[in-house]
Amino acid sequence: KALIASKAPHANDFTNQRVRKGGEVDPALRSKNRNKSKVRARVEHVFAVVKRLWGFTKVRYRGLAKNATRSFVALGLANIYLARGRRMA
Repeated sequence: KALIASKAPHANDFTNQRVRKGGEVDPALRSKNRNKSKVRARVEHVFAVVKRLWGFTKVRYRGLAKNATRSFVALGLANIYLARGRRMA
């Protein structure tokens, strides 16, 4: 942590804060951790769809612009794929 603080003094730590065994659970901390977990679950689900459906696990280097375009298209398609249930209703 000291190395990160020296290299990026204004960086914030947005990881979940663990409660040790036998420690008290602060309701505010529990709420913050729950919100972070919800966001992480939604984001990771999109990446899982991109990896499983379109095989986007390894990327051949074709230049930054081409790779960026391909990943943007894949992520956009994943969002459409995941929203299909909400659109149909």
